[in-house]
Amino acid sequence: MTQQLLYAMVLVTGLGIACQWVAWRLRFPAIVLLSVTGLLIGPAFGVLDPSKDFGDLLEPVIKLGVAVILFEGGLNLRLHELKEAGAALRRLVTVGVVLSWGLGSVAAHYLGGFSWPVALVFGAIIVVTGPTVIMPLLRQARLQKRPASLLKWEGIVNDPIGALLAVLPF
Repeated sequence: MTQQLLYAMVLVTGLGIACQWVAWRLRFPAIVLLSVTGLLIGPAFGVLDPSKDFGDLLEPVIKLGVAVILFEGGLNLRLHELKEAGAALRRLVTVGVVLSWGLGSVAAHYLGGFSWPVALVFGAIIVVTGPTVIMPLLRQARLQKRPASLLKWEGIVNDPIGALLAVLPF
């Protein structure tokens, strides 16, 4: 392991812990601080360049991280909550997905000037709400059980649908 890679890993770990702690102290969603910090040390100021710092290890590290996140998410699933979400979840997954994908794609095409295939991919990305983002926000918001369960399952079910919609234009 090169010294530069070690420094990058220590910096990312330290900043991640600091963001989590500050968010906890301020009662603020950690995902916001983590995202802003990542943008600042990456694209904004160029402190870290993952493809340069990690080199050939970048893709396996990302795959490992995704695997850990998905495994942890799977451990926390309660299938009885899926039955309770029922009709409301079906409406969110059908009508909600179609509206989000359609309106997001139209906005990307006409307002953003993207070609239709790129606009459709953009719309698909908007569809994905992701349980890894939703779950920490739900814990912090302390919603009642039913809306929290509905939003959690909507995030879980929409992820593969959004991924499928993203590859349809191509």
